[in-house]
Amino acid sequence: MSHEATASTPPAEAEPHVLARVANRIGYIELERPQALNALTTAMVRTMHAALDRWRDDPGVLAVIVRTRHARAFCAGGDIRFLYESYRSGEQAALDTFFSDEYRLDHAIFTYPKPYIALLNGVVMGGGMGISQGAHRTGGLRLVGASARMAMPETRIGLFPDVGMGWFLARTPGAIGRYLAVTGETLDAASALYAGLADVSLDEAAWPGLLDALESEPFATGADVVARVRRAALPTPESRRVAGNSSLAAVRAWIDRHFSLADVPAMLASLEAAQRGGEEGEAEWAEQTVGVLRERSPLSMAVSLEVVSRAEGTMADCLRRDLDLTRSSFAAGDVMEGIRARIIDKDNRPHWRFARIEDVRREDVERMFESPWSAGEHPLRGLVG
Repeated sequence: MSHEATASTPPAEAEPHVLARVANRIGYIELERPQALNALTTAMVRTMHAALDRWRDDPGVLAVIVRTRHARAFCAGGDIRFLYESYRSGEQAALDTFFSDEYRLDHAIFTYPKPYIALLNGVVMGGGMGISQGAHRTGGLRLVGASARMAMPETRIGLFPDVGMGWFLARTPGAIGRYLAVTGETLDAASALYAGLADVSLDEAAWPGLLDALESEPFATGADVVARVRRAALPTPESRRVAGNSSLAAVRAWIDRHFSLADVPAMLASLEAAQRGGEEGEAEWAEQTVGVLRERSPLSMAVSLEVVSRAEGTMADCLRRDLDLTRSSFAAGDVMEGIRARIIDKDNRPHWRFARIEDVRREDVERMFESPWSAGEHPLRGLVG
């Protein structure tokens, strides 16, 4: 989910806003809700999942490509206003349905038996990460264009990196995943490559030519489709050079120094010390980062760090935990206040449950992870792997 999403038509009544088609033995899922930056509704999620189910065992479909024709955003996340209004109206079932369906889709992508290729441009946040990152596990690719801006900005609205992103963040180099989870900072294409959250890049001016080739050249296997995309993309040596010169690579040593510490208060204290006495470049970066931390939800940052720390198991485990946390985040966390302040009233003056990072206790964090369901009743009990 992401704070960028707008809209608010009840998902059950909304148009699917997804075009699913097959061309030249490739299944295409195209997001068509540009007025809301392709923010996901339940109808969109179900349309995508149904297409994947149809193509799973279809020998006429070798691979799947997810994309959008619109420049501003691949997908900005979930429909935040709808979720806010549903909870405020006491419609807990609507929230549970949306998140359960979304996470089932994310798991279906993660475990898909055919190559899944995500073409990422513009805003790629929250749920947009959920429907793209799993490509890496399918033998497919996450291809980024120069306009891509990727993030899990949930701590800004009092949420946490959901859609299974804890699993991916836990597997980024060094302390990068912990840094991204806590700060919610945005990555450009080069930094996404460096973090391992993108596989290849291609100038967006070349995308039409690639898509024409994919719809016209002969392919015998899904691996052939992937190989064709790789041939079009920036060569590996050049891609590594671009990643190594990214803004994220430039601050990697500082990220590891401060965000490898045990908890958010320790990170903050370390950053404040660097702000006062670090070398010039680090001191400036530390000052900016301290400003970010002081603006985020203290509880959400602590929970987000814990999400990454607990993500050593399966994706199914991560998604079940994410669903548990959606319940507690709305009922006992900061997400309703965060959405009010950032999205609804736009006063940017949220009144967080805890005024200071240092006030969040370990037991407060642990309580957020308590599941409202028994193992046998959990809506995502059927997910495996």
